[in-house]
Amino acid sequence: MSQDAYDGTLNATGVADTRAQRGERVAQRRWDAAIAGRGYGVKRLVVVIFNGTPLGVMSFAFGVFDLARHYGELPGISLRVVGGEPGAVLGSDGLAFPLAYDLSAVRDADLVIVADWRDPQEAPPRPVLEALRAAHAAGARMVAMCSGAFVLAAAGLLDGRPATTHWALAGMLARMYPAIDVRADHLYVDDGDVLTAGGGAAGMDLGLHLLRAEFGASVASRLARYMVVPPQRPGGQAQYVETPLVAPDPADPVGETLAWALGRLDQPLPVGQLARRARMSRRHFDRRFRQLTGTTPAAWLTHQRVLRARQLLEETRLPIEEVARQCGFSGAAALRPHFRRITGTVPAAYRATFAVDDPLTPAPAGK
Repeated sequence: MSQDAYDGTLNATGVADTRAQRGERVAQRRWDAAIAGRGYGVKRLVVVIFNGTPLGVMSFAFGVFDLARHYGELPGISLRVVGGEPGAVLGSDGLAFPLAYDLSAVRDADLVIVADWRDPQEAPPRPVLEALRAAHAAGARMVAMCSGAFVLAAAGLLDGRPATTHWALAGMLARMYPAIDVRADHLYVDDGDVLTAGGGAAGMDLGLHLLRAEFGASVASRLARYMVVPPQRPGGQAQYVETPLVAPDPADPVGETLAWALGRLDQPLPVGQLARRARMSRRHFDRRFRQLTGTTPAAWLTHQRVLRARQLLEETRLPIEEVARQCGFSGAAALRPHFRRITGTVPAAYRATFAVDDPLTPAPAGK
């Protein structure tokens, strides 16, 4: 790595924080913001654009949040598009928009999205790398879409972390930055304070994921309905499958079975039953299911049950034992390991951070 390598956030004693300590600092900032009545921690969102970034690329990074504000879902949030280098202009082929903000906005942001980088083999400008490090050190969540991962990598923000980029660039990222755990087949990777996404629609998936994490499941679900897209695809889903995941199609036997299962997550749903519902052999059903979703029926069901549990934890005060039962688990103990694996925390801690009502209200008994 070059002399620009990032050495980690320095704490008061001048010692670099561990990744866990950085994650704790981000979590504390969100908690403090919630108690202060400001909602979750994101109030200033900045998208970093470099000269010649196409409008289509920028829209994947910026569009989800811009639409959310358009529909009144993000009152009070500041959205800025920042030039990552002097004289940066957004657009091409006759459409050109000069960028009005400079790197000072990056340093003050709560959430920074790097939308693109024109050439992975070109070193990004030193000033933008310094601004990104400063924002991260101040507690901002850092996000890279597609080739933007090379900018975070050059800043040292991906060292020792799992990350992804567009599948066509993943090999280059791994070769150039061997300290990164490159997940080439993931739509997006959430590593707490640093997140990365593959190309195109994966940026929208990560945008909806961020909305859910920062502002709650109801906001993300409403916006997905406005956008006419699935409310959430798991980050571990393959970037490229023969048939992309779409909203369940009642005309397709597997799609109809998915919709049917989503309405019955509180019930046992053995895969054999799903195959019979679709009027397919188990082998044919498994193959068709993987083509549609990029995963297995059992893994999909578990993920959907956890998503439902997460929604109930955010929007209700049901005891966690009851939440687990309503999502098809035998109890809180059965829910907990799956919930931790998918969300990175346990149900009680998730509710304490993301419940829609007053964060100071004690949660019901249960873990």
